[in-house]
Parts: sequence; structure tokens; C-alpha cells
Amino acid sequence: MSFSRAALLAAFAGLSAGPMAAHAQTSPAQQMPTVTVTAPAPGPQTPPVSPQIDRYAPPQTIESTDQRKIEDTTNIIDSGDAVKYLPSLLLRKRNYGDTQPTLATRTWGINSSARTLVYVDDIPISALISNNNTNGAPRWGLVSPEEIKGLDMLYGPFAAAWPGNSIGGVLLITTRMPEQLEATLKQTEALQTFGYYNTFGSYLTSNTAGTIGSKVGRLSFFLAANREESFSQPLAFITNGAAFPAGTQGTIPALTKTGTPGNVAGAGGLLHSIMDNYKLKLAVDVTDWLRASYTIGFWDNSTFSTVQSYLTTANGTPTFGGIPGFANNTYNLNEQHLMHALSLKTDTGGNWDWELVATRYDYLQSLQRSPAGVTAGTTFTTNGLIARMDGTGWMTQDLKAVWRPTGIEGNHELSAGLHHDQYKLENPTWNAPNWLTSPDNGNNTVSTYGRGKTETWAIWLQEAWRFAPAWKLTLGGRGESWRAYDGFNVAGALASAQPELSSANFSPKASLWWQIDSQWSTKFSFGQAWRYPTVGELYQIVSTGPTFAIPNPYLQPEQALSFEFTVERQDRNSRLRFTLFEEDTSNALIQQTQLINNVFTSTWQNVGLVRNRGVELVGELKDAFVPGLTLSNSLTYVDSKILSNPGFQSATGSSSEGMWAPYVPQWRDTAQAIWRPNENLAFAASARWQGKMYSTLDNSDYVNGVQGSFDPFFVLDAHVRYQLDKSVAADIGVDNLTDSKYFLFHPFPGRTFVASLKLKL
Repeated sequence: MSFSRAALLAAFAGLSAGPMAAHAQTSPAQQMPTVTVTAPAPGPQTPPVSPQIDRYAPPQTIESTDQRKIEDTTNIIDSGDAVKYLPSLLLRKRNYGDTQPTLATRTWGINSSARTLVYVDDIPISALISNNNTNGAPRWGLVSPEEIKGLDMLYGPFAAAWPGNSIGGVLLITTRMPEQLEATLKQTEALQTFGYYNTFGSYLTSNTAGTIGSKVGRLSFFLAANREESFSQPLAFITNGAAFPAGTQGTIPALTKTGTPGNVAGAGGLLHSIMDNYKLKLAVDVTDWLRASYTIGFWDNSTFSTVQSYLTTANGTPTFGGIPGFANNTYNLNEQHLMHALSLKTDTGGNWDWELVATRYDYLQSLQRSPAGVTAGTTFTTNGLIARMDGTGWMTQDLKAVWRPTGIEGNHELSAGLHHDQYKLENPTWNAPNWLTSPDNGNNTVSTYGRGKTETWAIWLQEAWRFAPAWKLTLGGRGESWRAYDGFNVAGALASAQPELSSANFSPKASLWWQIDSQWSTKFSFGQAWRYPTVGELYQIVSTGPTFAIPNPYLQPEQALSFEFTVERQDRNSRLRFTLFEEDTSNALIQQTQLINNVFTSTWQNVGLVRNRGVELVGELKDAFVPGLTLSNSLTYVDSKILSNPGFQSATGSSSEGMWAPYVPQWRDTAQAIWRPNENLAFAASARWQGKMYSTLDNSDYVNGVQGSFDPFFVLDAHVRYQLDKSVAADIGVDNLTDSKYFLFHPFPGRTFVASLKLKL
């Protein structure tokens, strides 16, 4: 065992002994509010939704929402829907039942899943095995929409408690445990109408969700079950370069995003998915100040992807025209994942508190079967590929403690923690004589194989010091030791053991807050963060539908220097926040997708220096014009530039320096109007607008509205909620009211009608 690891283990033991000896003062249960709030700080502000914010005093700018606002404003089917109207965020959700809804923040885009952290009651649901918009998406299914108490989005890497994956921010989801017997049953139906090229259809999603929970003495439990069956619009259009297959008709002339010919021959990725989520939470109040909790979640998914050809022969017989893209968009996917989480937490109300959280996430089964190609007519080859990820997973452990030497309302709060994680990738793709019926290992010969592990140990310390009645200084630091090992890749006849990588780094943090008066406050924050490559970036070589990912086992960690200056005004009925921010990222890990031989291919590379500089303006006005009407708006502008990239090579000889960083839009705006004429009725209208962004390092993708492009969009949503009585609530709404047509690589949903009925015991 290395000296650094032994020291960290010794520190684990030392920290755990101190808080255990603390006196056990009891405190009355807190009544958590149901209002939207912002940055936590001493002074006349409403406490935030999440108790985690109060406990460890993170200095970030915070935007929050609660259960009532989510229910009143959002056409919610999946739990990820709850975040889509928070400032500067974009939930990249391609369809209901999507397993890949990543979260974009103000400085990083939709393929940067490892630059934002998502927690449910301090349990990480971020999938840090990858940094992409496929298997890197958070595991939203591990939280039921019915149990969400509130959301808090913490912007930037300014708190020492979280690793460098917090560059974009940290989303904290707080759930509730029942105090008495309760049960809910909810049925939701969604119908999408879609039309593009020669694909026209209506696509249905049906979701049935039930919960039951209670508290008996010191034991409480909550059980949630959810089944969702969905049919999606095409998630891809099949292109064939400039070619018109001989002897066929029906090809639609089109361009690629870079302006080269990309004629459309059909549609792919028409998904039929059936997902089941089961979750059980148990909590025991061991004492009045110590709670033990255990959570287990199981997710099962079966997805079938089919295609539609626009091509026919001269006599009108449908054909694939020999285009391999039809095979790339056809697959059967079966997945079963299991998550465990165990936590011990104190709430003494005194000088000491501590918590221990351990999690484990396992891919029990992950099996994707696809044909190798097409034959004559509309048939596929018998042989194919079987891609597996069984054995992939991760585990995390966190020990945190907080010491308040001058009491819970005192001027000092010292918090510290220890962290360990290990992520494992196991991803063989087997050759199969029959892609539908061969054994799970095909013929026992490997087409491609990616394997590897990463491990991180960290220790952090943070002091929040209120050195004057209106001033608060927060200083912190995080030390980390990371390594990547056991990397191995196979591609055809080539096999190679990858080199072991390691890095040890320290990240300082600082924030100064000033409560100018009862309404005005200002804050300046600085944070350094190191974001380490994931096992997927280093070792995963895999095809997902029409896209192939090629790993890079020589990637280096990226380093971000982040700055933020905020001025905020808040009173009883209004608030206004103005934030300037800048983030300079060295060795930025950026994925580059190119169309090579009519196949989308993604690779990872370190980019010398990327600067994200911008402004964020957030405002809210309650009882505007008429009682019960709340108006809100958030506007974000980002100047995102590649300042240095000497290793970039372009087939056209173009440079990437001075160009816009990929996947970061220049403008983003979210506006909402909510009218509650009484306690039982709520009307909501929401608008989301996003400007142009690029997906290539040299900004060569200038064509919009085609497969693979990243388009500007303006989307209107509407929602009505009526609480019939204490036990029955009905919702009806529409997403994308104007049927806006746009691509974010994939064609996004058209107008979608949503209706639900909820019964509560």
C-alpha cells in the first residue's frame, strides 16, 4: 500500500472517531419551505430546500426548485424532466424513455456528462464511466418523480467537497421519506406527432407509476415501481454520401452538416422500449441524532431499434440499396442494472456532525445484438455482432464531517472529508454467426474489446468564516490521487495492453460573500478543478447505433480555473441575479465526431486551452400584474473560444484556434409564466431558446436541419394542473407547442401531448 493511501485510510479512522464522541443534542424537526430560493448565505434569506447545503456551506451560486413548482409547470414523465427549466441548463432528452439524457450547463455542452455531478440524497447517480451522451448519462431512473422534494443546482467547481467533475456544476436532488402510511398511483400518456423527409407518424408513450411508504416507530420505508413503454420518432436519418444506389429510386438529395453531399435514404433508430424501475428505501432512526439508510434500485430495459427505407426498385419493391447504415441502426438491447447505497448520518444540532455514504452500481446484464450488414432487398446478413458491458460498474465511499467550534449559529464552520472511487469498464463485442440466436458470446471470437479501471483517492478541507456580521469568507482545498490501469484493447487482429497513467493534484478554492443590506448581496468565487479521464474515454471502443467511439489511452487530466462574480437583489416578491463567469480549461478533453466512409466516428483528444467567458441574468417577479402570477426568466451568454490547440489536424488544413468550442451555444434563454388563481389550479407556459453551436473543432459544420447538425431552436411548452381534491390530481399539457423542427445530432421530438391522472392515499 502506498504512503499516500495509507495516510488517507488513517485519516478515515481519525475523522470517524471524533464526531462519534460528540454530545448528542437533539433538535426539533425542521419545516422545509416550498419556495424557490438562491445562494445560501447568512442574512435574511429563506433556507434552501436541500439540508446538504446548510450542512457543508458550499459557496456556489445556487438555483432551486421544489416539488410543487415541478408539478405545476412541467410535463413530467421521467425524473430528468424536473430540471429542464432551471437557469442555463439543457436536458438533452431525445424522446420519452430515453436512456441517454445528459445535462448541459452554462460552460459545457451535451456530450460532457462527466463535467456535471448529479446526486440523490448524497448518492451519486452520475455515470462517470464515460464523458459522452450515450452511456455517460446520469441514471435518472434511480429516483422516482413522486419522491422528489426539491432540486438545487450549484454552479461551478467552487466547493472542496466535490471532485473536478463539478466543473459544470452539481445537481442535488432531495427526496422525502413518509411520516405516515401513504400510497400513490399515476398513469401518464404522451402522444407525439412527427414529420420529416418521408417519415410521418404518431408515437405513443405510456407510463404507470406507483409508490407506497410509511413510518412505524423508528423505521420508515418507501417503495417505488415504474413501467414505461415508449415508441420514438426516428433518432437518425440514414445517409449515403453523394451516391444514388443503382437501380433504386426514392433517395432525397441533402447535405451533411459540413456541406458535403449526404443524401438521405431512410430513417433509423425507431425505438420501441420497455423500461421497469424498482426502488426501495429503508431508514432507521438509530438514535434521535443518528439515522441509518439503505437504498436498492433495479432497472430493466428492453429496446428494439428498427429502420424505414425510402428506397424502392423500379417496380416499387422496397430495398435497402446495399447501404450499411440500415444495419447500423438496427439492434436489440437488453439491460439490467443494480444499485446499492448505504449511509449513516448524524443531526446533533451541536458542534459536530458526520456522515458516511457508500454506493455500488453494477451492470448485471448489458447485451446489444446487431446485424453486420445488409443483403438484397430489405434483409440483413445472418451474421452480426453482440456487444456486452456485463461487469461494468463502479463503487464510491465518502466520509464527511463538520465542526462548528462556536456552535451551530457561530462564526466558524470547518468541514472535511475523504473520498474513494473505482470505475471499471468491461466491454467486449463478439462476432456472432447469427446475430439474433447465437449464444451471448457469439462464436467466442472478439471483434473489439475495451477493458480498464480508474481509481481516485481524495481528501478535502473547507472553512467558512463569518469574520464580520455581513461578511463571509470560504476557503478550501482538495487533494487527489488518480490512476488508470488494467487497460486493454482489441480491434480485429490487433491487441494491446495500454499504459498505466497516474496523476496527483491539489485544487484550491476561495469565495468572499458580502451582504450589502437586507436586499442586496455580492460574491466573488475562485476554484481550480482537475477532471480525470474516464475509463470510457481511455479504453472504450464500441458502436452505438450509427456512431463508433474510438478510445485514447494517452489522455491527460484537464485543469480548469474558474471565476465568478455575482450581484443579487432579493425581496419578498422579486429577485434579480447578475453573474459574470469565466472558466479557462487546459488540456480540455473534447470529443470530435466525423463522418468517415458514411459512418459517424468519435475520438477523444486533449485541446490546449479553452476559455468560456460569459454573463448570466436571472430574474423572478411574483404577483406580477395579477395575484398569483409569477414571471421568471434566465438569459445566458457565453463567449467560448479555443485559444490553443497545436495538435489539431484537419483534412482541409483549417485551424481550430480562435474557433468556437464544440457544443457550447452562444445564447440560451428560459422563460416561464405560472398563474395560480387558487390553490387547486395552476397554468404554466414555458419557452426555451438556444442559439447556434458547433460540433467540430474548426467550426466547419455550418449546415442546419440535417443529420448530425446542432441547430438553434425555440420551443414552447404549456401545462395545466388541477387538484380535484386531496386524493386526485389531473395534468394536461403539450411540449413543443409550435412543432419546432431541429437537430441536436438527432432529430428532436415534434409536438407532444401529455396527460396524467394521479391518485393519492
